[in-house]
Amino acid sequence: MRYSTYSVFAMLLISLSSALAQTIPSPKEHFGFDIGDDYHLATYTQTEAYVKKVAVASDRTKLMDIGLTEEGRHQFMLIVSSPANLKNLAHFKEISQKMARAEGLTEDQARAMATEGKAVVWIDGGLHATETVGTHQLIETIYQLTSRKDPETMRILDNTIILLTHANPDGQEIVTNWYMREPKPEKRSLDNVPRLYEKYAGHDNNRDFFIMNLKETQNIGRQLFIEWFPQIMYNHHQAGPAGSVLAGPPYRDPFNYVFDPLMVTGIDALGAAMINRMNAENKPGYTRLGGSVFSTWYNGGLRTTTHFHNMIGLLTEIIGNPTPEEVPLVPSRLIPNGNTPFPVTPQKWHFKQSIDYSVSLNYAVLDYAARYRDELLMNIYRMGKNSIDRGSKDYWGLSPKKIDAINHAFQADPKKPTSNSANAALAQYGFIPRGGGMPVKYYDTIMKAPVLRDPRGFIIPANQPDFATAVKFVNALIRTGIQIQQATADFTVAGKKYPAGSYVVKSDQAFRPHLLDMFEPQDHPNDFQYPGGPPVRPYDAAGWTLAYTMNVQFDRILDGFDGPFKKLPYGELQSPEGHVTGAAGGGYLLSAKANNSFIAVNDLLASGIDVFRLPNGVGGKSTVESGAFFVPASAKAKSLLDKSAKDLGIEVTGIAKKPTTSMAKVSPMRIALWDTYGGSMPSGWVRFLMEQYHFPMKVIYPADIDAGDLKKKFDVIIFVTRAIPPATGADNDIFRGFDREPKEESTPAEYRPWLGKITATKSIPQIKAFLEAGGSVVTIGTSTNLAYHLKLPVKNALTEMTAAGTERPLPNEKYYIPGSVLRVNLDSTQHATWGMPSLTDVYFDASPVFKIAPEAIAKGTVVPLAWFETNKPLRSGWAWGQSYLQDGIAAFMAPIGAGKFYAFGPEITFRAQAQGTFKLLFNQLYGSGKSGSQGSDIVSE
Repeated sequence: MRYSTYSVFAMLLISLSSALAQTIPSPKEHFGFDIGDDYHLATYTQTEAYVKKVAVASDRTKLMDIGLTEEGRHQFMLIVSSPANLKNLAHFKEISQKMARAEGLTEDQARAMATEGKAVVWIDGGLHATETVGTHQLIETIYQLTSRKDPETMRILDNTIILLTHANPDGQEIVTNWYMREPKPEKRSLDNVPRLYEKYAGHDNNRDFFIMNLKETQNIGRQLFIEWFPQIMYNHHQAGPAGSVLAGPPYRDPFNYVFDPLMVTGIDALGAAMINRMNAENKPGYTRLGGSVFSTWYNGGLRTTTHFHNMIGLLTEIIGNPTPEEVPLVPSRLIPNGNTPFPVTPQKWHFKQSIDYSVSLNYAVLDYAARYRDELLMNIYRMGKNSIDRGSKDYWGLSPKKIDAINHAFQADPKKPTSNSANAALAQYGFIPRGGGMPVKYYDTIMKAPVLRDPRGFIIPANQPDFATAVKFVNALIRTGIQIQQATADFTVAGKKYPAGSYVVKSDQAFRPHLLDMFEPQDHPNDFQYPGGPPVRPYDAAGWTLAYTMNVQFDRILDGFDGPFKKLPYGELQSPEGHVTGAAGGGYLLSAKANNSFIAVNDLLASGIDVFRLPNGVGGKSTVESGAFFVPASAKAKSLLDKSAKDLGIEVTGIAKKPTTSMAKVSPMRIALWDTYGGSMPSGWVRFLMEQYHFPMKVIYPADIDAGDLKKKFDVIIFVTRAIPPATGADNDIFRGFDREPKEESTPAEYRPWLGKITATKSIPQIKAFLEAGGSVVTIGTSTNLAYHLKLPVKNALTEMTAAGTERPLPNEKYYIPGSVLRVNLDSTQHATWGMPSLTDVYFDASPVFKIAPEAIAKGTVVPLAWFETNKPLRSGWAWGQSYLQDGIAAFMAPIGAGKFYAFGPEITFRAQAQGTFKLLFNQLYGSGKSGSQGSDIVSE
């Protein structure tokens, strides 16, 4: 009897616990306020605790820790679906994977899986932490989906698997703490956050998704491209265009030409569902198409990279702020049109309105996914299958250059039909137009030319000079779900022999759009507001081909090929195999061509081991390039180099005798890196590089420069783009774009040393004195403005004379190059360019280009390092008027007193992606001699 009573009591406890577990805590019960209440934000610590509570209380959830952030926080993904679906989650995940990869599936098999499977939908928030609607709509959506029992919610749960993912935990903590620090609510502001809300990248965390340098990006990328493959991904951002509430799909042209058309029309379908719901709920202000600047051209964003993976990537940009704001009066936005069918009128706007809009948009997407789950699954299969088919045969992709070639072939044909007798003339070519046109033979000339067809694949040889960096490129492909193969033995393709260990990337795979985008040049159209008018600015970059900017050597294979290749498991990262070879009685040589050699050298220097550079290389049978590193033989050096070769994948060559050529002893320099209050993204990326490559450095601010005595503290100062203001004009002392700095009295004391700007009156004289005393200054991008402050004999190469006889910058109608990849010539014998090839691809973003007086070059007053030798340097992207670049100087060095000034116009460290030009910075970060100076401490041994 006693046992029976205990059992009944236990059962009652279980039932009570179960009932309590299904009581989902409301946000107000946890946070103390409703999501969307004015003047209130939640920290990530509070949010994480809330999500854990919900995960315990709800049988509709499974909480996943997808990895650590750059600051060590746990990044969550909450999976929400019906209890029945969650019990069978692995099966539905497998269906999603197989449908996305489309490997070995017949149409009938795919259709059966589509019928059985569930639509997988990704919804994120918080990527850009000052865009606080994103994080808070995520919290409210979690609550709604786990607590509501209405028919729509239950249908969504039954038919979809929802991946609710926080995109930037660190940022939410930083921004919320900044906003909530003010005790009086009405005084709270999101303005002037002191530092980047992602440790290194800040806002650029949404430009990292094809290379995946950052931990948060890697965590998200694994879920998107290796684990789950959602058919729909929804990326929340803000703010919407002035006079509207939000910008959403569909987006303006151009879209990228590698996309499958089903992806583009899939965006249209989801966009229709979203705007229809807004209109049905009487929520005005949704704009689309030409109503906003957002397009689908660029790869690299969280939303846009999914487009290249056959996923329907959605972006909304909505207004909203915990501090109430105004919808401004923009009269042109008040006229209903196809862009904005339901305009919003000027009014006061509260945070809760944006949360409500966002939840409705989420439900619109989820309702569509629930209703069309089988179609979504079937279409991602079809897109993948289309890609496999296109990569398996001769295929010609369309692009503006090919269309231009068709037009040119027609215009150049002396027998082309004339407008006066068009029909008669066209008849002889077998083509009778209706309303115009040209004979199809001109199409066939271009679109069936064997050399112009798309490649069947790419081979990355294992015997290239910087194979470790090539492997980093391969790992970027692997992280984005690309199938990689590796040769298990030597092989030959198209008459060329390749060594074992080479990587092979075939284009007959589902994510062919992304694969091509990483190897092939982007061909952005000439996009102008009207003929002869100003260009339409791309939303981000116009060209970015990663294999080019990383200087990866590869061969583009046009015909089908095979060999002793093994397929690598999806998601399995590669480690290059380095070696220490040769008798090392005299010491060791490290190539200056390999980026990872600089890590090894910095580790050697930190351990007190001598390192030398060989300015003239070493001749003989095994030629060693100028700038190679030499390490004298010792047991300690051998131990460290054995480890470096293994860990870094570098080739270390042991030599029997010390080189007899001249050598310069390498010494570490005291490196300073400029930054500013609020954080500079280019500076953050360089800080990331310095840590990755083991360069000790100190971040400094304008006040540190203005304090003087710089040479006593530092040997080299790095100024990234937008640090140095223009030398002329009204903005001499305040660099336009960075003049919204907080007042000192309103800034917390701990951040006041970060305040200030580089000025012509205070800062430039101190920088000049630093140079004259023997310091080195490296400038990148617009910070090459320093050359004009120093009155060097250089001029802007991109100017023209007006009718009035005055000089002005070339107008955009004549010259316009947004972010693109260009090719420059280099003098690789110079110290500054050691290890670089004589032809190099650089990332160029409206970058400075110079003219140098011939007499200055003759006297050595200015030494050119890189220049544009041709009138067509474009490699990838968009370069209108590129002929103006010919003979322009892209980079130079100038001695100033006892120091050296370096000017690099291209973005040589761009977003930590331009790995092919990192050495242009790294070479300047070593001194010669014990003092760390840039002197000529040359010794012969």
